[in-house]
Amino acid sequence: MDLYVVGGAVRDALLGLPAADRDWVAVGATPEQMLALGYRPVGKGFPVFIDPASGEEVALARTERKSGRGYHGFTFHTAPEVTLEQDLARRDLTINAIAQAADGTLIDPYDGQGDLRRRLLRHVSAAFVEDPVRLLRVARLAARFTDFTLAPETQALLRAMVDAGEVDALVSERVWQELARGLMARRPSRMFEVLRGCGALARLLPEVDRLWGVPQPPEHHPEIDTGVHLMLVLDMAAALEAPLAVRWACLCHDLGKGTTPAAELPRHRGHEGRSARLAAALAERLRVPNECRELADVVAREHGHVHGSGALGAAALVRLFERCDALRRPERYTALLQACECDARGRAGLADRPYEPALRLPPLLAAARGIDTGAIAAAAVAAGAKGPQIGHLVHEARVRAVEAALLTASAPAASSPR
Repeated sequence: MDLYVVGGAVRDALLGLPAADRDWVAVGATPEQMLALGYRPVGKGFPVFIDPASGEEVALARTERKSGRGYHGFTFHTAPEVTLEQDLARRDLTINAIAQAADGTLIDPYDGQGDLRRRLLRHVSAAFVEDPVRLLRVARLAARFTDFTLAPETQALLRAMVDAGEVDALVSERVWQELARGLMARRPSRMFEVLRGCGALARLLPEVDRLWGVPQPPEHHPEIDTGVHLMLVLDMAAALEAPLAVRWACLCHDLGKGTTPAAELPRHRGHEGRSARLAAALAERLRVPNECRELADVVAREHGHVHGSGALGAAALVRLFERCDALRRPERYTALLQACECDARGRAGLADRPYEPALRLPPLLAAARGIDTGAIAAAAVAAGAKGPQIGHLVHEARVRAVEAALLTASAPAASSPR
């Protein structure tokens, strides 16, 4: 039995990137031999084992044959006579079809090293079209490796996969998994560029795809096109190293603009509510984690109010905090502000503009949260007040606290002693 490291770990090492989890292939082995050596079997689709010493996964070298639609539509063949080259032939891209032996020797039958030098994403064989997840993976890698280009012949295969309906067989969990990884890449816009270029975005995320070509008021959006704006927002989120929930909220914040009636363009009255409803439906379809769903909802509904919060008085600000549940969940409000900053700075020529609400609102929220609600409630109960009345008194105390904070913030600075 010979063991080889394959795939992303070899690729990243050749690019000088931090080592990722290693994938291993065993050539010349049978399941019985693996068990006799103490390897623990896992998985159901094909023989994969856990190395008892390292805890890493080792797969038997295999070939595969398409037997149905979608990601699971394959019949696998493993046997001692399956060669390393045959195993590498079934992989997606040439840069992922490089193996490394124990002595450091590289086995590269498809010139993956050449494509690394050329900064090229190129498929290994025509069998690429048989696995629809590969389309998503290529789009995600384009977002990670921002100086790589997609080979024209690979672009043609992506389009063929869409035309053949292969992407329609993708299960929601795999779409979300690859989408989330692409959103966390260095330039998420490139993932959507690839998906849109081959027609997959219209099939997988039609709510997003329809945003291109939708105009916005130029006085607020110099880039005008809503789809272009969305890509700038996502790349700003990456530049600010925002967490996944913020990036997902950025993706969903303007979905409603794609459903604005043509007669009302370029204005988008009421798009916030439409965006929230579309974001909820999309999250349900892809089975998005609750943290992402909830933040996307509040960002869609409230980003316009956050942008315009400089014109709000104390009472309106407290109502904004209450609608966003910021008094109970200040950490989520911080994430909301970051998403709003991405939206404000994700506009042509405005990337370096400071986002004033991110500086102004946190102290005001702190003031509202700083009141002693227990003491107010106790005094109210002693005076004979009941539930709604107590809530009103707490609300009024918060308004007064924010009012005082606004006065303090607007007061001129004291002169320095001479």
